[in-house]
Amino acid sequence: MAIGWTRLTVAVCVLVGTMAMAQGDPPRAFDAATASVRKPGTVVRIDLIGDSTQTDNAGYGRGFCANLTAAVDCVNMAKGGASTKTYRADGLWQRALETKPDYMLIQFGHNDEPSNPPLPRQTTMTEYEANLRRFVDEARAAGIKPVLVTPLTRRYFGADGRIHSDLAAHSETMRRVAAEMHVPLVDLQADSIAYLDRIGSKEADTLAITKKDSEGKTIFDKTHLNWKGSYVFGRIVAVDLGKAVPALEKYVQPEAAKLPPAGEKAMAIINGGPVKIVLVGDSTVNAEGGWGKGFCADVTPNVTCINEALNGRSSKSFIDEGAWAKALADKGDYYLIQFGHNDQKPDAKRHTDPGTTYDANLRRYIADVQAIGGVPVLVTSLSRRNYKDGKLVLDLTAYADATKHVGEEENVAVIDLNAMSVKLLEGMTQEQADQFDASGHPDARAENSGHMKIDRTHLNAHGQEVFGRMVADTLAREQVELGPDIEGVPAAASAK
Repeated sequence: MAIGWTRLTVAVCVLVGTMAMAQGDPPRAFDAATASVRKPGTVVRIDLIGDSTQTDNAGYGRGFCANLTAAVDCVNMAKGGASTKTYRADGLWQRALETKPDYMLIQFGHNDEPSNPPLPRQTTMTEYEANLRRFVDEARAAGIKPVLVTPLTRRYFGADGRIHSDLAAHSETMRRVAAEMHVPLVDLQADSIAYLDRIGSKEADTLAITKKDSEGKTIFDKTHLNWKGSYVFGRIVAVDLGKAVPALEKYVQPEAAKLPPAGEKAMAIINGGPVKIVLVGDSTVNAEGGWGKGFCADVTPNVTCINEALNGRSSKSFIDEGAWAKALADKGDYYLIQFGHNDQKPDAKRHTDPGTTYDANLRRYIADVQAIGGVPVLVTSLSRRNYKDGKLVLDLTAYADATKHVGEEENVAVIDLNAMSVKLLEGMTQEQADQFDASGHPDARAENSGHMKIDRTHLNAHGQEVFGRMVADTLAREQVELGPDIEGVPAAASAK
């Protein structure tokens, strides 16, 4: 049964939206045994508890932590898409308690709001209030001092040139809870509105990341923050915290923190600076039969997209043969790194084991990219398309899991292409999935002693388009400054 490709594009876009972590969510390792261990030399720990507007990648988290002195162990436990309901239901509140901070800055509201259609995360105002009170009680019972933070405002201006917030009711509820329970309050809602009213709509847009509208055009995201926005509102929160909790005032930097080189670079990119992206991997990335060609077709002319992936290579042989040194010489701004297929091979030149040698190689790639000032992004292995008894055979899970584990421990972005491709393929039959199959790929001929056989590893042009789009769209969510550099897909055109 054939599948219309425009219809499949819609499925892929929806899949990426539902599979990808919520906006601003970097991977995060968590080990209960070490969660309470503090950074050496620090005397106080402060946790951020909230949604994406508090995360490092798309909120004020990184800016807040940068405005504290080195005596503070600042731990960001915020989760994109979280509400007072789901933060607990997903086990994140328990994790936060296990970090045993001295203070918790608790901010929710954006995702507690009603939505159409209704989402499991939303709460009634009664539930919202009860959830806040429970957070306060349980934090105190654990010996932690809670601080409530009213939600950062969205940046929608009215005809009068002023912010008209849709979070006023949640903010007022939080103020009341703080007053009645004698909890210190950072009124970020009021302060962010006052600041934005002062600078106006045009300047407010310089604080934003971007997103795509229904026509695929790049527009400003009125909720989330770029590096500049993070440092602006992070400074406001830090200063307000020092006022709300006088004991913490001495831990607030006397002057506003300046963007580090990584932040300056990200701002240059989001403001239209040139970008170089280098693809590294095996034949499932290579332009001949991998997703790399489709990915490079999805970036704007502002991006130089270099595909250094080579057929038949593993994370080991790519280094040993000098291909990695060549890729590093490209001096890319971003490196997308995917291996696994050939790391499974038994020959000594290529084989690695997930959990040991494979992980060590990935860590080397990460360190080498960071050493030249680049940003490494790990990509889990594209799924093969073999079915047995009507079910997709999952033969790359160990390598995908190892990739995610390394990403979490090294705090680098991971594009989980394995999970996304598996999800798409599990909704298909073998016949449907074979519409992605390449024909005559040299790696397939080599593995089958020169005989032609159905190639369910490599991709034809349609497969390159579909899986390249998966990678491109997810990259824009993981490295938010690249949003303007990924071509959008018009929803109306795709829905045909």
